[in-house]
Amino acid sequence: MPPSTAASESPSPTKSSPPPRRSAWSGAIEYAGMLIVLFGLVLIFSSLSDRFLHWRTLTTIANQVPDLTVIAVGMTFVLIVGGIDLSVGSILALSSVVLGVAMVDGQWPLWGAVAACLLTGTLCGMANGMISVWASIPSFIVTLGMLEIARGGAYMVANSQTKFIGSAVEQVATPLPGLQLSTTFLIAVAVVLFGQWLLSRTLFGRYCVAIGTNTEAVRMSGINDRPYRIIVFSLLGLLCGLGGWMQTARLATADPNAAVGLELSAIAAAVIGGTSLMGGRGSVINTFFGVLIIAVLQTGLAQVGASEPIKRMITGGVIILAVLLDAWRNQFYRSLPGLLNRLRSRKNSTVTDS
Repeated sequence: MPPSTAASESPSPTKSSPPPRRSAWSGAIEYAGMLIVLFGLVLIFSSLSDRFLHWRTLTTIANQVPDLTVIAVGMTFVLIVGGIDLSVGSILALSSVVLGVAMVDGQWPLWGAVAACLLTGTLCGMANGMISVWASIPSFIVTLGMLEIARGGAYMVANSQTKFIGSAVEQVATPLPGLQLSTTFLIAVAVVLFGQWLLSRTLFGRYCVAIGTNTEAVRMSGINDRPYRIIVFSLLGLLCGLGGWMQTARLATADPNAAVGLELSAIAAAVIGGTSLMGGRGSVINTFFGVLIIAVLQTGLAQVGASEPIKRMITGGVIILAVLLDAWRNQFYRSLPGLLNRLRSRKNSTVTDS
């Protein structure tokens, strides 16, 4: 399973052969880099706080990240095709209150309320994709509008009130006996694995990479990129609905104020994991590592007594650093072909001289 699908490695999308595989060494190095950063943070905070390296702390971190994880998976696909979605926090809140109102006010069964929650998220994501694609409006603008629409809708649906649901929805987020990991965390891990398979092992994933790499080349090869863009936004919307269910289960409440700023964390997790803001490159598994890095950073700062302003400043600095690293990676990949050509030319000239 390759850790990332790179733009430069995607052959023409007109061929139906399996997606190309990166070398095992390349994959191991990329995974190792993320793991080194993650374990480095764990060691730093373990040295600063005696309570950090406890199983309860680690399971608490794991059980708090499922909603961000599934949304970051969807954000990875959107970024790979060259889009961006700033409305995910608001869509999650709207989906959550739909679930809460359905169960509390409408007395719906859990399965019906969850279905309505997932449908709400999917429709919002589909609207983002369709408007952006068919009206040729940058996704940044469309999703900025949806951010306000969905947040306002959440207030209207919930009548600006937090809906307490209680045990009827909590079970899926309750830690299981033994490892003390919740069902929602296991679902999130399954979504990560499926997302990586979809990206790196299917024709759909190859097309997403090709669209983010060079849309005009894809169109000239006879591939209509519009359905793929709509699908990835719809997928992200569906995962926002799933995240809304997960967060509602964890908190036992549906809050119209929930998930403010979640879009920044999702984008940061994807970029930290190597997904390019310019499109054409990304890895779902490395995005998951990015989520864990952010969660460890926030929990560690809280345990060492960092104030909320300091935590926000440090988290913002990490986001800026991730963007700078992404810019460096893009520059490196652009210059790599020329560098390789120069090395080949120098080698050939050396052989000729000898």
